[in-house]
Amino acid sequence: MHRSITALLVAIALALSVSMAAAASVPDSRQLEKELQSLDWGQFKAVIEAIPEIRREVEKYGPLGWEYVKTNYRSHGWKKNIDRLDTDEKQRLAQLIQRTRKQR
Repeated sequence: MHRSITALLVAIALALSVSMAAAASVPDSRQLEKELQSLDWGQFKAVIEAIPEIRREVEKYGPLGWEYVKTNYRSHGWKKNIDRLDTDEKQRLAQLIQRTRKQR
């Protein structure tokens, strides 16, 4: 009985540590928003065009959507759109932002 309780506790601790490690690797939406808004327009547009979920949000308004974004991308709230991305897409967004910054 004692061994099975110990084994259960070890399994729970392992599951929690794996879960916490996965959560730690997910980029923070607020930080991603801030980094995205710090890009110049050309860089920003290239990153947005590479993330289909966010690109669709802009393009659903047609050319006016891109005009609005060009004028307001530094002040527009992108966090909601970033929150909707799955973990892989958030990580991809973070990588694109970093790669784009290095090209300055």
